[in-house]
Amino acid sequence: MKVLVGVKRAIDYAVKIRVRPDQLGVVTDGIKHSMNPFDEIAVEEAIRLKEKKIADEVIAFTCGPAQSAETLRTALAMGADRAVHVQVDGSTAESLSPLHISKMIKQVATDEGVKLILVGKQAIDGDNGQTGQMAAALLNWPQATFASEIKVADGSAEVTREVDGGLETIKVKLPAVMSADLRLNEPRYATLPNIMKAKKKPVKKVSPSDLNVDIKPRLEVLKVEDPPVRQAGVKVQDVPTLVSKLKEAGVI
Repeated sequence: MKVLVGVKRAIDYAVKIRVRPDQLGVVTDGIKHSMNPFDEIAVEEAIRLKEKKIADEVIAFTCGPAQSAETLRTALAMGADRAVHVQVDGSTAESLSPLHISKMIKQVATDEGVKLILVGKQAIDGDNGQTGQMAAALLNWPQATFASEIKVADGSAEVTREVDGGLETIKVKLPAVMSADLRLNEPRYATLPNIMKAKKKPVKKVSPSDLNVDIKPRLEVLKVEDPPVRQAGVKVQDVPTLVSKLKEAGVI
């Protein structure tokens, strides 16, 4: 069974985000980037399936500028066998929507004959949380999103999902699309020998046109701005003073 794992190069979670002067996006030049954390979890799960002899091959997929190759190398160093890189320039990458990526994933999955697609539940930059669901719809495959546990056996998978009310366990037939939640696993660190081996693993480079995907922007960003600065609070001595302050603020 082949597993396709979607990974994205995103601004590192520890970086303080700054809005660009033109207010049409955030500053990305000279900023540390890394693999989207939820995608790391998806890669780890795919590798564990291979270690259990359930999966035969793990293919990492990404779409982005040349720098995204670093993200693919990270996935390869973790244990993926090979990778597919859909190359676009930086400005085009920023205008891509989950629908564009889902169409690419659909085509790659079809061409490669994969039986399972794993993605992170969302990217920490756009926070859309739509790619897995859209890919499943385009392929007409079952989907199991926000997975915190995956058990694959006999051509199907039992997946425990994180939902608002707690946990939900469902069973889906393969092929299927799944998205990884935070508690699915703890991603491994790539060892130095594996980092060196990753440099020799094959990375196939294609363009959106090779996959017959139109990447014309469908949304226009009008303005990006920082959230309003939160005013400092004050401490009060007793309840009557608290009530008085709330009345002054017009809350009660």
